Amino acid sequence: MSTEPGQHEQSDHSTTTDAHDVHSHHGYISDKAKYLARLKRIEGQARGISRMVDEEQYCIDILTQVSAVTKALEGVALALLDDHLRHCVVDAARTGGEVAEDKLTEASAAIARLVRS
Repeated sequence: MSTEPGQHEQSDHSTTTDAHDVHSHHGYISDKAKYLARLKRIEGQARGISRMVDEEQYCIDILTQVSAVTKALEGVALALLDDHLRHCVVDAARTGGEVAEDKLTEASAAIARLVRS
């Protein structure tokens, strides 16, 4: 089932009121095409690293490419986190109560995972 730009498909969970359903769409939806383009580019870089290993290229060159992919993924993660904070967390904060607490806890855990990685 396809959706128009700016819309999203409703899941079977749409009747629940958990912290994921506080807002009408995810914050990244307006930039979905940009995210997908970035991820396709990263996917190509990862395939290039595989090819480099297969061709037994110099290890430092491979490590340089691994570092580039890592930085690119971190960039995507930080952008998604920013979108999440600006949309999902703000919407939950407006709702207040347990929904807001759950969304803040979830965001803090996501930030902790990013910092540890």
